[in-house]
Amino acid sequence: MKNTNTIILAFTGKGGVGKTSLSAACVRLLSETYPDRKILAIDADPAVGLATALGTDAAVTVDDIRKSFVIEAEKGNTGAAVELLGEAKYRLFDAVAEKGNVSFIAIGRPEGSGCYCKVNAYLKEIISMIAGNYDFVVIDGEAGIEQVNRRVMEKVTHLILVSDASIKGLQVIKTIYSVAKEMMMFDRAGIIINRIPDMSLAGSFDTGTVELLSLIPDDRKMVMNDVRGDDIYSLPESSPLFSGAKTALMKLGLIQGE
Repeated sequence: MKNTNTIILAFTGKGGVGKTSLSAACVRLLSETYPDRKILAIDADPAVGLATALGTDAAVTVDDIRKSFVIEAEKGNTGAAVELLGEAKYRLFDAVAEKGNVSFIAIGRPEGSGCYCKVNAYLKEIISMIAGNYDFVVIDGEAGIEQVNRRVMEKVTHLILVSDASIKGLQVIKTIYSVAKEMMMFDRAGIIINRIPDMSLAGSFDTGTVELLSLIPDDRKMVMNDVRGDDIYSLPESSPLFSGAKTALMKLGLIQGE
């Protein structure tokens, strides 16, 4: 039975601001807060960094499935391509890796040469159908603005804009937000400012009319977690990044404070 009240959080922003770490921290927080709920983590970044952050594996990606019937279509084998399209939903379930109450799937590499818009639209619909089987969906978006109007980044409940303390980072999320208002459907948007080198700057950030969800200082514990290649479940709860992600989810009303 599909969940018509699925909460979908999409993390976006420029590269290098900590979207993947924050996405993973939110997946952990949701899975630990609601052990009886089902969480789907979608890695929409070609680097597939969310898999490492969650300590899981992406043996097959959505793009691998897409390519299998694109190859048949290019060969002129339209019958086989149509058959593969019909099987895509089931193959997509096979690509989902599970760990406790968290499921994971990776979108894979971005488009190559040529355009298969109809195929991608079909897969987008399948992902939407899969999302309806979960209580929470967390999407780790590709850096920049492209995914705002393609693939999985078109209909979410919560748009999470992540920046570092730089002017450039804040400009990027303001641009993304401006485009998102035209190209996406979302119920609520908010900003997380991560990797702040000096917290005396906390009151100086201009977020415009977008809600500020959390201010997170540079996190040595997160840095060392990454250096060791540890997953997000190894990060202590005292970590500033983990605490900041918790603050953001509390402000959004998705988890309760202690």
